[in-house]
Amino acid sequence: MDATPVVPGLWQVKLGFVNAFILDAGDGLALIDAGVPGGAPEILDAVRAIGGRPDDVRRILVTHCHSDHSGSLAELKRETGAPAVMHPVDAAMVREGRAIRPLTPAPGLINALVCRFLIGAAPTTVEPAEIEVEVEDGDALPGGLRAIHVPGHCAGQVAFLWAEHGGVLIAADVAANVFGLALSPMYEDIEAGRRSLSKLAGLEFEVACFGHGKPIPSGASRLFARKWPAAQTASR
Repeated sequence: MDATPVVPGLWQVKLGFVNAFILDAGDGLALIDAGVPGGAPEILDAVRAIGGRPDDVRRILVTHCHSDHSGSLAELKRETGAPAVMHPVDAAMVREGRAIRPLTPAPGLINALVCRFLIGAAPTTVEPAEIEVEVEDGDALPGGLRAIHVPGHCAGQVAFLWAEHGGVLIAADVAANVFGLALSPMYEDIEAGRRSLSKLAGLEFEVACFGHGKPIPSGASRLFARKWPAAQTASR
């Protein structure tokens, strides 16, 4: 499994339709998201591909409870010995092995079809895992990361903003960039999701990475602000 550089110190690991990330901020490695159930070997192969070892992983940051982001957390914790970090709302889900709440599609026929397919195919449970560290909106984390609570797609979803390289946003599923920057295909609360996007659009970051799709390598916050300015209400 290859790890694709995004900026120096950050790699994207493509696990089929979903991405995980490896961050080297100078104090050991952090994994951002844990992929689907059974995905731990691929993620650890990517760690080795950048010259690391499983015991170099110091923490595992999980953006939200859905099984394509938390599915291999328990196995990765066993293999690395690293603590897990989540927002308390979704941490409670993963501790119990629950991976999903009711979702509705974003506007558009394609989103409706994607939502129907994924909800039918995605595991609704994951192997339960302990979450040692709970983060709230604005909390600072080692390595120059800041947690940003971005509910909507998932009530306990967090994005992470890395201060390096003009700002790098790990946006999770607050939006997607598969066929261009757009809403995620599905949300627990789409109006909360829009508010989260406007919140992110008020921040400064040069690069944005997503759970689904390719990174935006430059001018990312300007694109967010153009698409989802404050008080945005129209469907996109």
